[in-house]
Amino acid sequence: MPSSPTITRQPPVRTTLEPSNHPYLSGAWTPLHEEVDVDALDVIEGEIPADIDGIYLRNTENQVHQPLGRHHPFDGDAMIHQVGISGGMASYRNRFVRTQCFEAEQVAGRSLWGGLMDPAGTSERPGFGAHGGLKDTGSTDIIVHAGVAYATLYQCGEAWMLDPETLENLGKAPWGPLDGISAHPKVDEATGELMFFNYSKHAPYMHYGVVDRAGRLAHYVPVPLPGPRLPHDMAITKNWSILNDMPLFWDEDLLQRDIHAARLHEGLPTRFALIPRHGGPEDIRWFEAEPTFVLHWTNAWEETAEDGSVEVVLEGYHQSNPMPQPLEEFGQYAHMMAYVDEHSFECRLHRWRFNLATGETREERLNERIVEFGTINPRFAMRPSRYVWSTTTKPGWFLFNGYVRHDTQTGEEQVYELPEGVYASESPMVPRQGGTDEDDGYLVTLLIDENSGSSECAILDASDITKGPICRLALPHKICSGTHSTWVERSQLEADRAFHRARFAA
Repeated sequence: MPSSPTITRQPPVRTTLEPSNHPYLSGAWTPLHEEVDVDALDVIEGEIPADIDGIYLRNTENQVHQPLGRHHPFDGDAMIHQVGISGGMASYRNRFVRTQCFEAEQVAGRSLWGGLMDPAGTSERPGFGAHGGLKDTGSTDIIVHAGVAYATLYQCGEAWMLDPETLENLGKAPWGPLDGISAHPKVDEATGELMFFNYSKHAPYMHYGVVDRAGRLAHYVPVPLPGPRLPHDMAITKNWSILNDMPLFWDEDLLQRDIHAARLHEGLPTRFALIPRHGGPEDIRWFEAEPTFVLHWTNAWEETAEDGSVEVVLEGYHQSNPMPQPLEEFGQYAHMMAYVDEHSFECRLHRWRFNLATGETREERLNERIVEFGTINPRFAMRPSRYVWSTTTKPGWFLFNGYVRHDTQTGEEQVYELPEGVYASESPMVPRQGGTDEDDGYLVTLLIDENSGSSECAILDASDITKGPICRLALPHKICSGTHSTWVERSQLEADRAFHRARFAA
């Protein structure tokens, strides 16, 4: 490995952002505006495992221009960080996602849209997504489907495409429907299909769709709801897609005045819509459960009981307090800090069981620790899984400060806490090449060290996270925090390329 990696810097973007003490424009959330390519990352400690061969992608929030109003951490522009690992070597690059809003503000040289906490009329141009007044940043999620990386916004913007290896921006997905797509579409690698949903403020308020491996919209149907809702994630099994209608959504009276204020609607249950993968509205099975809100699911699968009845099992993070009280110690930021603080809304690993014969729902708590942003071994997606790797957060903040490895069979857990002032990224579980056990693999993450003002890529042993990083790689700059990450195997990218070559040859 070269002692001095080659760093190629891209032309700078235009920025008007001023230094700030805003909690989500400073510290670990200080926006990064530099784009670089690094051919080989220096190893700080340990060795890069030789049995990893793939690409880690991380979506982060980076405010480029001075905000028009108040700033929310989810308002920033998407920047994708990529670490490619193969043959015991690792490279790095990062790029902004060139959404239409990013490009428009680059031309204008300033912000044109207000943010999530700003009143109607703040934006200087019409907005996008379910909210209708926001900038489509693409800064929530990142997945890979059919050889293309997609960056998506939680409020249902476009799906913005990038080459997962070069991070070349490829524009918006041609299959994207009028109402956009939410963050968290799901990919079934066995069939090559991508399942997605969207939501809006007009009837039927939700749609569900399937994109085939060729990148064509193969299925798109309404999922009628009683009114506007705020779902965030979905889950899939081999036969079902699972959508939801939860009692935390915009206040209907305030919405008539164009005020987007979410509240918990007392007396309403949580409802789950189970729709066959290629089914229509008439095929939906609705199940009710205790009121809650869930940001993220970890896995879902189907089980057949001894009596022959089939249950769909769903796991995710149940919130005990979806509408928390403001954190008054943060002054003017009291409401915002509470609404992104996992300790305030009390999310814990939970399981739901939907009996297809009786229509009944059963629930059980899997762990009492406050955790979120979990991952499983992707080889166990849509089938019974035992282990979940979750992140812990710094109380009062949206900052990951450690990991918990849950054994959902025994209830045992492993815990690893990062050093004070060091914060992680969402960390996909990467199965070891040739591995067979469910926990045989690694967690790959990007760290922000506020003590040194630097960032690094870290790799942990998924079977024993208590050891901490077994390998640490220096990044060329300190990154900004953000939301979601993903991992794609190089073999999957090669299979996708072969599929497309054969399709075009035919």
